Amino acid sequence: MLKLGVNVDHVATLRQARYRDTSHGAHPEPSPLEFARQAIKAGAHGITAHLREDCRHMQPHDIVALRKLKAPLNLEMAVTPAMLAYALKLKPAHACLVPERREEVTTEGGLDVCGAYNRVKKTVLALQSAKTLVSLFIAPDPEQICAAAECGARFVELHTGAFANAKGASTLKRELHRLETGASLAHSLGLKVNAGHGINYDNIRYLYTVPHLHELNIGHSIISRAIFMGAHKAVSDMLDLLEGYHP
Repeated sequence: MLKLGVNVDHVATLRQARYRDTSHGAHPEPSPLEFARQAIKAGAHGITAHLREDCRHMQPHDIVALRKLKAPLNLEMAVTPAMLAYALKLKPAHACLVPERREEVTTEGGLDVCGAYNRVKKTVLALQSAKTLVSLFIAPDPEQICAAAECGARFVELHTGAFANAKGASTLKRELHRLETGASLAHSLGLKVNAGHGINYDNIRYLYTVPHLHELNIGHSIISRAIFMGAHKAVSDMLDLLEGYHP
């Protein structure tokens, strides 16, 4: 069964647009925690959240609260000593190591495991020694996938941004092929395969051809639909689409 992880970062983005500097007695809204509760009630298998260095959306208290929910928390985090120390203390069920640049609006590319191999491996081993399962958010490139397996990660999350932004049938076909071959390679190396970035209610059907998918992490499109239909309906609609996946 293909699982759904709901990323609640952009609920916090909306909240921070108004409540960056809250005064005493303020009640910041919308609540990422409440959205996560609604997503879980609708059937989401897990909650994903990215605590960035600049805390532009998620705040540390959000992450602590999400960690206490019944569904597993997937903490997206940069490969830094400070974030490693934070994650070792928090002990989330899952951690996804991602690249992080302050000037980007959202994560724009995959982690360069090859270029930062020793640092990534040290982080992976430390987290998994603390019983946090680690995923690496990477482009579907053979070199990166092989490096992910070599450094001990249990999962890869294939970056679907190039697929989601593809213009024209030939480009879409090329990016789908990259995902298909990348997923097959990862599976052959013993890695479980997740995917995420830019997946929505329209393009998700194209991913039915990608083999061995374990979980999709989706945030922006679900939150966007929830504005009009509510969190429960938005999550339920996405879960219905996941039912069409037959690996």
